[in-house]
Amino acid sequence: MAVLLSHLRLVLPAMAVLLLAACQSPPNTATPLRLSGTTMGTSWSVTLGGLPAGTTRNQLQPLLQQRLDRINALMSTYDPASELSRFNDQRSNDWFPVAAETAAVVALAQQISRLTDGAFDVTVGPLVDLWGFGPLPRASQPPTVHQVEQTRRRVGHRHLQVRRSPAALRKSVAGLRVDLSAIAKGYAVDQLAELLAQYDIHDALVEIGGELRVLGHRPDGQPWRIAIERPEPGSRAVEKLLALQPTAVATSGNYRNFYQAAGQRYAHTIDPASGYPVQHRLASATVLAPSAAQADALATALMVMGEQRARSFCQREGIAALLLIHQGSALTAETTPGFAALTTTERI
Repeated sequence: MAVLLSHLRLVLPAMAVLLLAACQSPPNTATPLRLSGTTMGTSWSVTLGGLPAGTTRNQLQPLLQQRLDRINALMSTYDPASELSRFNDQRSNDWFPVAAETAAVVALAQQISRLTDGAFDVTVGPLVDLWGFGPLPRASQPPTVHQVEQTRRRVGHRHLQVRRSPAALRKSVAGLRVDLSAIAKGYAVDQLAELLAQYDIHDALVEIGGELRVLGHRPDGQPWRIAIERPEPGSRAVEKLLALQPTAVATSGNYRNFYQAAGQRYAHTIDPASGYPVQHRLASATVLAPSAAQADALATALMVMGEQRARSFCQREGIAALLLIHQGSALTAETTPGFAALTTTERI
């Protein structure tokens, strides 16, 4: 399938995957169809070789957008009327009824929090805000030790409970907030993939803000291709070109969203355990997983862990990952066996 890199390249501040609907299409190969729109403050796209008989673009596009609009209405923390915002505003420790979708995402988030020993934590938002990476203007000075310790009291996945039936959430400390931004985009990608399957579409590339789900193959029978961006500020260079088997892909990194104060660099990834921005050599982590929600959350967790813990965790849990690590002024790439099994690295 042939869509030039420049036509499908989406590079966003917190993402390091470039879409390649690559290479020139062979003769007699159908022209790819691309549906796109906006959601969750970013863009989404679905690229496919064509539509089944009886399904039209005008029919499918609004269905995809409607699915995304519902997820946003449930899980956005920027919409004060969203279901999640209303839960965050609640100060009591009573069960708060939520939609089944919200409960499912929080349940998966809690599962990954336990798996990663708290490296992934959807309650870390107050610390993110404290360090100047939230919606409020950044303070002129980093927070004090006292401010960090006070804020940590309102953070911790163990203070959050989820019930699947009837679906509800409950907090055990006042001021606890849930932010699903590190898993909701991945979940939305999975929801679009499910919707495509309902319409008998099994070969597609689904993307929201850099989180990807690969379904089947391109119309010419070749694998879908993506590029992993070199994690360097001010750069859009490609580190690796990958041909993918059906899987989901997410990348997390610290190299775009950071600030410096008094000679100290502060990255936007906050360690929930310490309350401080991470300090390690891991520049970015790309994860392959069965679902985009899993890949999204695990990539974030690896960035919290740093290269040593991430390496051990991936080996122990069989995580398919690509770790790009700073070695002085250079970068080294480490891949796990699972990553190699699902990808083919191509010459740049």
